[in-house]
Amino acid sequence: MSGRLKGKTALITGAARGLGRATARAFAREGADLVLLDVARDLPGVPYSLGSTSQLEHTAYLCREVGAAVLVMQADVRRTAEVDEAVETALDRFGALDVLVNNAGIAAPSGKAAHEITEQEWQLMLDVDLSGAWRMIRAVGGIMVERKAGSIVNIASTAGLVGYRHFSGYVAAKHGLVGLTKAVALDYAPYKVRVNALCPGSVRDDAEVEGRMLAEIARSLHVPVAEHEEIFVRSQPMNALIEPEDVSAAAVWLAADESRQVTGSVVAVDGGFTAY
Repeated sequence: MSGRLKGKTALITGAARGLGRATARAFAREGADLVLLDVARDLPGVPYSLGSTSQLEHTAYLCREVGAAVLVMQADVRRTAEVDEAVETALDRFGALDVLVNNAGIAAPSGKAAHEITEQEWQLMLDVDLSGAWRMIRAVGGIMVERKAGSIVNIASTAGLVGYRHFSGYVAAKHGLVGLTKAVALDYAPYKVRVNALCPGSVRDDAEVEGRMLAEIARSLHVPVAEHEEIFVRSQPMNALIEPEDVSAAAVWLAADESRQVTGSVVAVDGGFTAY
């Protein structure tokens, strides 16, 4: 631990598993205190299991183990009242929020041509992956502006930079998140509040963080799950999948003071995939 985030409090959404857990652990090791949010239940219309309360508590345990103070809450980023209540509770506990990591997201329903997507499926994808991030920014941004300090890190995707066949809802949401990042960065720049986006490529489903996003993307594309890592690696210029810690390390840098002049940036952690 080098203490790059010592004295800071970070709120991370989608913290039960995957990149949310990886980021929480990395932040805790760097000295941050944490507010861990997750819906922690399955959502109608999402064709796979989401993070659970036990997984969220395990993330908290791993962070407390290295000395972080941790507040755990269930909240649905589609619900403004739940978002506002979570932020108010976090402020009551810690007094300030220095970092917001908008990580909550879903990869499916996907796997269809645009004209085959129902309106309900389209709305669900945008409501979680795009509007959910905006709701969090809406709840936290004014607080950071008033303090004239803060860092917001939006976890987008290479789908925010390029298109993917049969993923139009996901691609639209992530492109929207990149646009939201740039616009809010300009809104908040005069107040020294920074807003940046990370665009991970194909992230390996590491058992330690209980990730499963890549496997679900494979299912949506009808790629055999037993072979999906080998198949996805074929499109990677560096001949390797992205590891969760590759993304969390970039998030630490964007949250830390050493990136104090970085805002409105879109950082691809994709092993060169979008360089084509």
